[in-house]
Amino acid sequence: MTSAPTAMTEMDTDVLRDALGLLKDREQVAERLLDSSAKHSFDPDTELDWDAPLEEGKWFWPPELVSLYDTPLWRKMSLEQQQDLSRHEAASLASLGIWFEIILMQLLVRHIYDKPVTSAHVRYALTEIADECRHSKMFARMIQKGGAPAYPVSRLNHNLARILKTVSTTPGSFACTLLGEEILDWMQRLTFPDERVQTIVRGVTRIHVVEEARHVRYAREELRRQMVTAPRWERELTRISSGEAARVFSVAFVNPAVYTQVGLDRREAVAQVRASGHRREVMQSGARRLTDFLDEIGVLRGVGRRLWRSSGLLA
Repeated sequence: MTSAPTAMTEMDTDVLRDALGLLKDREQVAERLLDSSAKHSFDPDTELDWDAPLEEGKWFWPPELVSLYDTPLWRKMSLEQQQDLSRHEAASLASLGIWFEIILMQLLVRHIYDKPVTSAHVRYALTEIADECRHSKMFARMIQKGGAPAYPVSRLNHNLARILKTVSTTPGSFACTLLGEEILDWMQRLTFPDERVQTIVRGVTRIHVVEEARHVRYAREELRRQMVTAPRWERELTRISSGEAARVFSVAFVNPAVYTQVGLDRREAVAQVRASGHRREVMQSGARRLTDFLDEIGVLRGVGRRLWRSSGLLA
């Protein structure tokens, strides 16, 4: 996120409007988020009981959200194998979350590099970075607690992210932020109240949902502002980069190595996931709130919209 050095000047006090209506003052938004952070932030190391044993017969992820759910292969699996797959997929998603949050922290640092250091907007960005540090440590600890391995993204996607971090526009960075946050947030909102799921996983997802709500608000407000004020070339590049990010994210969402770990044929499992109408509906439902928002503010246009469709996240 690079930009020329600016103060909080006329652009921040001008009346700005988009398809959703008037934009709120950037500083007022940040002050409210800082107030919420002061009241509703958690230390996972002390908030969660990491020493409690795992519970027999419980899932690590709601079965309906496991990638193979309701496929022919799923129906052949024993309950124990299904639950073991949920354990590995929870570890895969936590690994993806850590990768994504490390990217996000770097993008946020770039965003505030040229901003006034005493502004509420910068102070909230620093607060969010602190949140993401705790989340990444929490996810790593959850992986270890569950006993599954970490699942890094492919080398190709790992290096594509290096390029993204270097060339991403400011609006593109916030669009990618929402891509990573909102789909997982939708799944976690289904997970933390689900008593079929391990208590430690429910605790992790509860903390993440509460704190990510602020991150989503910050990113949405800033993306709206950027799509109104950014030059045309930057808006066009944002549409393409967010579409490509959606394609990469949908591919990386579950590491195929999880299928091998539970004794399944990887190629057959991947093929059944791709053919699964249930899985397609889960992913599109998780993305719907985001894609509706991006459509309204003008991100889902042209080539970018076609890329979003090819990702399977946009119906």
